[in-house]
Amino acid sequence: LSGPLQRRWPVEPLRDRQAGAVDVIYTLIHRLGLFKLAMFFSVEQWLTQGIGWLRAHGLPTLQVDQLWPGVTDRAAVSFLIYLVLFDLLGYLLHRAQHRWHWWWQLHALHHSQRQMTMWSDNRNHLLDSVMTDVALVLAAILIGVAPAQFVALVALTQLLESLHHANLRWSWGRVGNRLLISPSFHRRHHAVALGHDPDVAGAGHHPYGANYGVLFPWWDMLLGSADWRAGSQATGIDDQVLHGRDYGRGFWAQQWLGLKRLAGVDRAPRPTVGPAGPLRSL
Repeated sequence: LSGPLQRRWPVEPLRDRQAGAVDVIYTLIHRLGLFKLAMFFSVEQWLTQGIGWLRAHGLPTLQVDQLWPGVTDRAAVSFLIYLVLFDLLGYLLHRAQHRWHWWWQLHALHHSQRQMTMWSDNRNHLLDSVMTDVALVLAAILIGVAPAQFVALVALTQLLESLHHANLRWSWGRVGNRLLISPSFHRRHHAVALGHDPDVAGAGHHPYGANYGVLFPWWDMLLGSADWRAGSQATGIDDQVLHGRDYGRGFWAQQWLGLKRLAGVDRAPRPTVGPAGPLRSL
């Protein structure tokens, strides 16, 4: 569905189809949900046994669906609670990916895509994906998410995230934008002008970027990281645009360069504050 929509209401014409083709590879690896689902079902049994042991010994455990018996244990209610809690956790993890220098070295790969499409959500370093997925899976098991609900959470989240990254000029309006993240809101998160890199904090409107929300903008609104300006600027990373830093063209090159950045072998060029020129509106 997103394909025809991107052709009908694009933010920019696609000039580099090879970059988009590489993102399809990431989709096959990441967003079929194989990482999360495999981890969930491989550790669910022993973690569930551990929770049972804690309960048997009178130690407290967190089971969200039991907070209000008769209400929160209804499937629809518990699913909505899990969705909101997971969105909060996703926001905190995403903000940490930008705030912590070492994690940014991996997450930068996601922001190195200069032409955003519905596939761009899937461009992530494998190590970055493993860390975030482990956190989400452990949280799901510890708060008592049922396997069927976990599958539904993964499917819904990935569907909406793909829409948010699409090459679309869409916005939900003043009210709608505050209920659900739009492609325009999230594209602003990818704008070069924001200055995402911790090494150039303060170069943009917000230190370390803005609009970290996964599904809902509520956490950005509550924690002061929302930027409501239209997402129509060029996307990418400061040092990539201003200094030509290489983030790799192919899958394996991108993975290898991410590890080199993490190890401190591939260092960023000297930061530039107040970028101009390439940070144009589209």
